[in-house]
Amino acid sequence: MLAARRKERLEKLAIGLKSSYSTESFIIQLDVRHQPSVENAIRSLPPAWQDIEVLVNNAGLSRGLDKLFEGKLDDWEEMLDTNVKGLLYVSRAVVPGMVARGKGTIVNLGSIAGHEVYPGGNVYCASKHAVDALTKGLRMDLVDTPIRVCTVDPGLVETEFSMIRFRGNEQRAKAVYQNLTPLTPADVADAVLYCASAPAHVQIAEMIILPTNQASSTLVHRTPAAK
Repeated sequence: MLAARRKERLEKLAIGLKSSYSTESFIIQLDVRHQPSVENAIRSLPPAWQDIEVLVNNAGLSRGLDKLFEGKLDDWEEMLDTNVKGLLYVSRAVVPGMVARGKGTIVNLGSIAGHEVYPGGNVYCASKHAVDALTKGLRMDLVDTPIRVCTVDPGLVETEFSMIRFRGNEQRAKAVYQNLTPLTPADVADAVLYCASAPAHVQIAEMIILPTNQASSTLVHRTPAAK
């Protein structure tokens, strides 16, 4: 089941899954910031897709590196609505079914920014600290059930993240990953798969994944570019 805002990307992904793995996909065009849309999407699933076994809360973004007292309200709203409230809305819609069926794994995509705060990261880091707290709280709420709650918290991953943060400034976005080998989306997907496919008695509570040359949010070793 593939849910995101950009339907054309979902369709392309579904074609790839069908071609490579003979996997059928069910596509939902959805903005997780809108609670009624989330609730309606889960409530109206066809019978064959209702028994969700794995939920991956992957929606998230960052905007800018402004100091808090210079921050843009729209940026704050977008980050908190997506990173925190979106996770809450989807979890609230899906997890009751898992509880009723006595089976399920929830994997939240956090960040190294959920464990540390870095300059200019104020609200984004707060949103990822919230993801960490919500993950731990949900795990406590479900401790008397067979349902597992996991978090995968990456460091530098080369995706559209920096292009979105810097609003399409390609030069600034590329500089984030320059002269080092960052993680790839496939690396993170492997970690999610590991959480979801572990034996039933094993709960991967928290997994922090960093590139080999990253030690913290801000401590990164970059190899000088060849001249």
